[in-house]
Amino acid sequence: MKTSLNDPGEDRSDDSSRDGLLDRDYLPNEAEPFMNPTQLAYFRKKLIDWKEDILRESHDTLVTLQNESLREPDVTDRASSETDWSLELRTRDRQRKLIAKIDAALRRIEDGEYGYCEVTGEPISLARLEARPIATMTVEAQERHERNEKISRDE
Repeated sequence: MKTSLNDPGEDRSDDSSRDGLLDRDYLPNEAEPFMNPTQLAYFRKKLIDWKEDILRESHDTLVTLQNESLREPDVTDRASSETDWSLELRTRDRQRKLIAKIDAALRRIEDGEYGYCEVTGEPISLARLEARPIATMTVEAQERHERNEKISRDE
């Protein structure tokens, strides 16, 4: 079965690799050329779906927050509700930052830079991109970056 990659309202007629249909059960594999049009379409769809899920959850949170009163008659219940909402709003803030990273990954797809390490220029493994499609570095480059960051903090 195939699924369309087009976003409503977004004209993609200039790029036939994106206008095509993608097999629903397609998974990128190491045997095919790295970041070929099918892989790019797969990761684009994955990123767009992820972003849409986050936006839907955020909308649901806003609707719930507008419809539910935080005025519990019992002090303990009120404190519990306020703590729950504080955690929910912090989660939404983290997801807002995640949307910016998803948008950056989508721009890298458009620019032909997606899937390549921003530090070394080497391909990022498909397994890493599958697990974290917003990754910008290979595992090795990320580990070096985190070690250097830790050293800088310790000084």
